[in-house]
Amino acid sequence: MNALSEIDVDYFVFDDTPEGKDPDSHSPRLRRYHQLLWSKPLPDGRPFELLAGRARSPYLVYETDGTRIVLGSDTIATRHRRRLSSLYAQLPDDVNEAFLRRAYTICGFMVFPVSRGSLGQRRGLHPRIQDRWDLTLEVIRRFYEGGTSPLATTMDRYAGFFELFGTFEGYVRHFHLEDFVHATGAVRFVLPFNDFQSPPLPDDLPTYAQYRLDSLELFQARRLRILNAID
Repeated sequence: MNALSEIDVDYFVFDDTPEGKDPDSHSPRLRRYHQLLWSKPLPDGRPFELLAGRARSPYLVYETDGTRIVLGSDTIATRHRRRLSSLYAQLPDDVNEAFLRRAYTICGFMVFPVSRGSLGQRRGLHPRIQDRWDLTLEVIRRFYEGGTSPLATTMDRYAGFFELFGTFEGYVRHFHLEDFVHATGAVRFVLPFNDFQSPPLPDDLPTYAQYRLDSLELFQARRLRILNAID
């Protein structure tokens, strides 16, 4: 039986997370799904095998030829529930619940290197990124293209990980992110983009609601890609 058949693309990872804890670190099912999905050949054919120990830490580890990279899980389908609490509270409860139920399935998560700090932390704290996944993906694209970005120093720190995938296209394909980019390879932004100069988050309810809808559509598309990979 294909090991990927274990994966339920609609599994809500709070269901096996202890109350009050973060699924990124405490959901056994989420860690297992990450391990199964991303342990596959790299674009150049080399194996990319992720190992998980019995303890919660380290989360996942890639080791080869003296190289050891520790990875952690991070939510990328963000609602900005705290930063935009006044806007979040104005949306109907069923709308917020529907977004949560999709965001906290495997399609709403990624793995990032976490040794010597965390890319997930830096993208969440940087005022020009504010946890937006499309802006994070643009940072990653610019790393591969040799460009600059607000997180260039952080990306350089983790160059060994991203270089495993060869190119931005290789990275996108490995993690089933094709729907987040255009056919040209440019990132598909869900809000107007002005070289990281525009405010990263919506400031009114109609824009926030549309941002949420457009984001949800992209993550639903990623769900189908993951489902196709499993099948």
